Amino acid sequence: MTGAGGFVGRHLVARLRGDGWDVVPLTRAGVDLADAGAAAAAVRAADPDVVFSLAAGRRRATAAERAATTAVNTSPWLVDALPARCRVVVRLGSSTEYAAAPVPLAEDAALRPRGFFGATKAAGSLLLQAAAAERGVRAAVLRAFQVYGPGDHPTRLVPVVLDAARTGAAVPLPARVSRRDWVWVGDVVDACVRAALADDLPPGQVLNIGTGVQTSTEELAAVASRVTGRPIAVAAGAHPGRDWDTDCWVSDPALAASLLGWVPTVDLAEGLARTWAALA
Repeated sequence: MTGAGGFVGRHLVARLRGDGWDVVPLTRAGVDLADAGAAAAAVRAADPDVVFSLAAGRRRATAAERAATTAVNTSPWLVDALPARCRVVVRLGSSTEYAAAPVPLAEDAALRPRGFFGATKAAGSLLLQAAAAERGVRAAVLRAFQVYGPGDHPTRLVPVVLDAARTGAAVPLPARVSRRDWVWVGDVVDACVRAALADDLPPGQVLNIGTGVQTSTEELAAVASRVTGRPIAVAAGAHPGRDWDTDCWVSDPALAASLLGWVPTVDLAEGLARTWAALA
């Protein structure tokens, strides 16, 4: 598994080991995935029959950082490094691979990535599908919407909001309305496992992993206040916003339900309550 030390990766490692899988976790500390030779050697040494490709780079301030992020997010070496016995690669993609749209996003939505990260993730998804088809390896791309839960990076919105509940600090919000489809990390992990086990899944299948419900930043803060029982102040316009922010960002998860039998099991209020409890 690449990206085993990341937010979703840590949860997936715990789930797989709990289910009895033999997991070889590749982390940034152990192997530089921007180094094609070192990364390919690590994959060959792992000798996997299933690969979960979760690694994601985000740095883009310099040319060197952009090059490294592109290498990590596209991983063009991955399929060629796989042993003959490998039967599936499950890639965790991103909903930012899609163009913004005023309707729920299905898998046939246009690819017009929002920002550099989305562009590299989209390129990686397309490269994996093409390379896997040539090698005869089954690949699945799961485009996750806004994942949250315990252990997320402290600068992300949910940790910031819950920290404000603890400290009384105000949450800086963008001036324009921003809505996202928030999906519980455990549900995303479950989708990854189901995709790996679904031998009848069509090769190269893309599946959207979200709840079909979108929530604004203001609404999320209000839900967090309710479940924590603490007031949460917000400061509208104090955050510059992100280049992929939009007032409509929501998935159509029907295909994942049809092909994987996957449905989200934890709504936002319950997920925030669980995340808050994990901080205690």
